[in-house]
Amino acid sequence: MYGISTVKDLSFPNNSAMPLLTTQETNKEIIPREGSTTDQQSSSAILQLRSVTKTYTNGCHALVDVNLEVKQKEFLFITGPSGSGKSTLLKLFYGEELATQGEVIVDDCNIAALRGDRLSLLRRRIGIVFQDYKLIPQRTVAENVTFVLQAQGYTKKEIQRRLEPTLKLVGLLSKANSFPDQLSGGEQQRVSIARAIVGTPPLLLADEPTGNLDPDNSWQVMQILQKLNTFGATVIVTTHDEQLVRRCNHPVVQVRNGKLYYK
Repeated sequence: MYGISTVKDLSFPNNSAMPLLTTQETNKEIIPREGSTTDQQSSSAILQLRSVTKTYTNGCHALVDVNLEVKQKEFLFITGPSGSGKSTLLKLFYGEELATQGEVIVDDCNIAALRGDRLSLLRRRIGIVFQDYKLIPQRTVAENVTFVLQAQGYTKKEIQRRLEPTLKLVGLLSKANSFPDQLSGGEQQRVSIARAIVGTPPLLLADEPTGNLDPDNSWQVMQILQKLNTFGATVIVTTHDEQLVRRCNHPVVQVRNGKLYYK
C-alpha cells in the first residue's frame, strides 16, 4: 500500500494512462475494438465490462450486452436520466450487484468469481463516495474517516499518519472533532470523500456525489476528485448535472435504453 505523510505525498499507482475504449464516432454505442484480444485489453485496463447484461427479477433490463474499458488514471463521467442504470453500473463495479450475463473485470479480477474475503480484499482497492454520505452520526469526522482503516486492522500509528493529510486534502482538518450534524451538506460529502480515499485506493467510484449540493459545493467536490485523478487515481463519477460535466471536460459515457454511448 502506498503511504502518505503529507498531502503532496498522497499517491496512486503510476501506470501508463491510455485512451478509453473508443468508437468510430461520438454518441455511438460502445463496442470492443476490432482485432483486440482479452489479454491485450486486460493488460492496461483497471476495469472492463464484457458483453454485460443486467436483468432484474421483475424482468426489467438495466443493461443489455454492454462493453466498457477504463484505463488506469482515467477520469470518466457516466450520465443519464434518473433510473437509467447509472447506479446499477457502479454497483456492478464493486460487487454489490452481479451481472446476469457477461463479465465484470476489476483490477484483473472477475467479480463474479469472488466471494467472502476475496471480495472484501478487492473492495479495499476501491473507494466509494455516496450521494447520501452514509456517515455515522455518533462519530466525529476523524472517527468516520478512520473507521474503515480500523476495521481493516491498521495500527493506530498508521491511522494517524494517514488521517491528517487526508483531512487537509478535503479542507476539513479544523473539523476533525465535529459531528456530522454540525456540518453543512458540502462538508459531509467531503468527509465521505476523505473516508473513501484514506486507504489510497487506485479506483474511486462516486455515485451522484453532487446530487444534494448547491453549485458552489458541487464544484468544490469536483475539484477534489479531479485533484485525486492528477495524483494517479482512476475516477468514475455518475451524474445528471450536464453543466458540471461540460465544465470539467472529461470523457463522458451515457446510459440510455440499457446501452452505453460516448457523448
